[in-house]
Amino acid sequence: MPGMKRTLVLLFLGVLFSSLAQAQYPSRPVRIIVPFTPGTGIDILARVLGQKMGERLKQPVVVENRPGASGNIGTEAVAKAPADGHTLLMTATTIVQSAVLFKSVPYDPRAMTPVGHAAIGNLALVAHPSVAAKSVADLVALAKAQPGRLNYASPGNATPHHLAMELLKQHFGVFVVHIPYKGTAGAVTDLLGGQVQLMFLPVHVALGHVNAGRLQMLASGGAQRSPVTPAVPSLADAGMRDIDADIWYAMFGPPGLAPAIVATLNAELVAILGDPDTRAGLVKQGLTPKTGTPAELAQLVEADLGRWGRLVREAKIAAD
Repeated sequence: MPGMKRTLVLLFLGVLFSSLAQAQYPSRPVRIIVPFTPGTGIDILARVLGQKMGERLKQPVVVENRPGASGNIGTEAVAKAPADGHTLLMTATTIVQSAVLFKSVPYDPRAMTPVGHAAIGNLALVAHPSVAAKSVADLVALAKAQPGRLNYASPGNATPHHLAMELLKQHFGVFVVHIPYKGTAGAVTDLLGGQVQLMFLPVHVALGHVNAGRLQMLASGGAQRSPVTPAVPSLADAGMRDIDADIWYAMFGPPGLAPAIVATLNAELVAILGDPDTRAGLVKQGLTPKTGTPAELAQLVEADLGRWGRLVREAKIAAD
């Protein structure tokens, strides 16, 4: 009996100390790990949110870039971090795409604790001016009339840009040849030179070339038009209403993060992204702010595991 009482006391103290720690959250600096290189859209987003979050939570929020292995290195670091809310992950659709592309990844996307949406990165379908197409419908007709004659570039095999085009090909039943590059720079250079004819690019990357007449934009945005290019039809406008090829950005915590901490962090995301100046600044970077509940993010992860998994299997896509 004394042993049982001692056990109960220890359990009570453990719960008490855990509750106190959560009530004092955060009790030290918070790290937001970005599993990609500095200067990318996701990095910009993390730094904007981190600065604002630090001001509101009264603790420093430090952004740490841990690129490599298509985001798997940084994601693994968060997956193995203590579930105390002081190590967080700012990531993108790739957390799900990598899980279906690689034979194994060092994390389970379903086990990561969803905190909330942060933004949508709109992709634009662009073509070299030599392509005789002014719309997605024109492009589909051209590709069906000349199967295999058109080429499209991507920054690499199994990147979001590659998968977006494969979705389009699958939806419309067309054959366009994939030319993978080692990064965006080389792909864009050859696209501008006409060596390849098509590509999906982030809207803010494509826009300067479109305005200069070096590229033409056939579609911008997936389910909705990009706020950066409201006059350009979205893929949904072109008939792809069942598919969203845009990149979503979201915050996750390690597995087992306490609901009270999740609620605190989600409330901070909603408040920060609701600020008009913050929203305007992100839109200029090609990012459309988006908020939502942790449950909605969990549902999105589950749905995307299904749809990207089907695409990878049917198109026989493999990561490099």
